[in-house]
Amino acid sequence: MRARDEFEVVLIDTPPSLGLLTLNALVAADAVLVPLQCEYLALEGLAKLTQTVDLVRGSLNPKLAIAGLVLTMYDVRNNLALQVARETREHFRDQVFRTVIPRNVRLSEAPSHGKPALLYDINSKGALSYLQLAEELLERIKSGQS
Repeated sequence: MRARDEFEVVLIDTPPSLGLLTLNALVAADAVLVPLQCEYLALEGLAKLTQTVDLVRGSLNPKLAIAGLVLTMYDVRNNLALQVARETREHFRDQVFRTVIPRNVRLSEAPSHGKPALLYDINSKGALSYLQLAEELLERIKSGQS
């Protein structure tokens, strides 16, 4: 039995690297949801990821698409975060989700307690942002944008 036969959406969470696990996920995926930390070096990593997606699309998975970019670890008090968000939105336009995941202590604490953010503190600003992102992703899927 194949997962795509049983589920409408399957999310594969990979390490933040372009290693073998990520490559295998890209080959199996229909689309990539890219979390982008609002920091300068993340933009360089994004360039490498888009190159890798292009390579995978060209040789192993011609249907692979970028479903969108999610701005994460966003801190409104940080000028660099504002700049990264602005540049990302200017360059990628509609591919950037409206929902932004804020830098949030409760999100950082959750893994040390062995729980996902939603089970650790569903009322935290970070967890609520992830729920909002899920709704936005489902809206995009229903409208055919992803």
